Amino acid sequence: MDLFEKCYNFDTVKKIKEAGVYPYFHYLESGQDIVVNMEGHRVIMIGSNNYMGLTNHPEVVEAGIEAYKKYGSGCSGSRFLNGTLDLHLTLEKELAEFLHKEDCMTFTTGFMSNLGIISAIAGRNDVILCDKENHASIYDGCRLSYAKMLRYEHSDMADLERQLQTIPSDKGILIVTDGVFSMGGDLCKLPEIVALAKKYGARIMIDDAHGLGVFGEHGRGTAEHFGLEDDVDIIMGTFSKSLASLGGYMAGKAEVVDFVRHSSRPFIFAASPTPANAASALAALRIIKREPERVKNLQHIADYMRKALKDRNIPIRDSVAPIIPIETYDDYRTFLACKTLFDKGVYVNPVVSPAVAPGDAIIRTSYTATHTEALMDEAADIIKEVFDHLPPREQVTKL
Repeated sequence: MDLFEKCYNFDTVKKIKEAGVYPYFHYLESGQDIVVNMEGHRVIMIGSNNYMGLTNHPEVVEAGIEAYKKYGSGCSGSRFLNGTLDLHLTLEKELAEFLHKEDCMTFTTGFMSNLGIISAIAGRNDVILCDKENHASIYDGCRLSYAKMLRYEHSDMADLERQLQTIPSDKGILIVTDGVFSMGGDLCKLPEIVALAKKYGARIMIDDAHGLGVFGEHGRGTAEHFGLEDDVDIIMGTFSKSLASLGGYMAGKAEVVDFVRHSSRPFIFAASPTPANAASALAALRIIKREPERVKNLQHIADYMRKALKDRNIPIRDSVAPIIPIETYDDYRTFLACKTLFDKGVYVNPVVSPAVAPGDAIIRTSYTATHTEALMDEAADIIKEVFDHLPPREQVTKL
């Protein structure tokens, strides 16, 4: 059998393109912002994770430029050897202080952060309990760790406890969960998770990629939102969302962070974050600390758009984050809606099988602190126009 046979027989994308509704790899001709130039026309961006609206902030951009001038374009090595800059250490120190943790370490990407943390912390004699809707990088980190992984139903605390009860006392236990679930926009049930962790002697790790800058009075994320910062052992996050850059981090107790720093293969054997990425993330962090009102602005815009969509009878799922899923159910219907919205000047993201169960497809919309009410009204009106002309579920074409 030819290894490439599956590649030659892969026709899913071809069918979507032939149907004229292929929604992926649109290219931008401007910076990431609330309104962008995409493939030659103006598009309202409600499909980005630029929650704080800092990707084009003058201080963030200038910090990256100055880092290029001082340090060059890259570090030419691993953090473990020649690739550590004073800039990396400053960023880690300020992140640790902001998150109320003893220490912090940075990774080259958010995906690598989960790979590197989980695979270093958990081993063959340990058990990881993983929410069914956790990010793909968490699952890959679990596989890389060689620990036994148990999946519990999404935010089902009874199922989590049932599985905790099956674990022998001589096993180390790690409960890993998204803080904010990236597709549904719902929060993990952190108070209940903390209670169960204490009862069964487990440690807690939160992937707060979509929580930093979004929740908590000061934007510190899910743990701050619930008042449980001291009860979460490891906080992981990314620079590519609220921090307007590229990279990731782990924050926790000094001994734990130092263990991962000296044990994590995705950290030790990877090139370090570029100077510009580190400098831009640091500048964005300082703006969030200085301007906590951005967190309130973001929540206001999300609530405003949630009401605007409901008022226009758009079928949305309940969510609390600046992520609002719109029900489309069928894959083709989702592709068609995204294509039509793009043509009319609104960018959104399709979420289809196998990322969700067949028949549960959605359009994922997400919002930015710098969005305006006028822009949201414009986008909501276009969404209503498109949904008013979508074919009913029973009439859709099957790909």
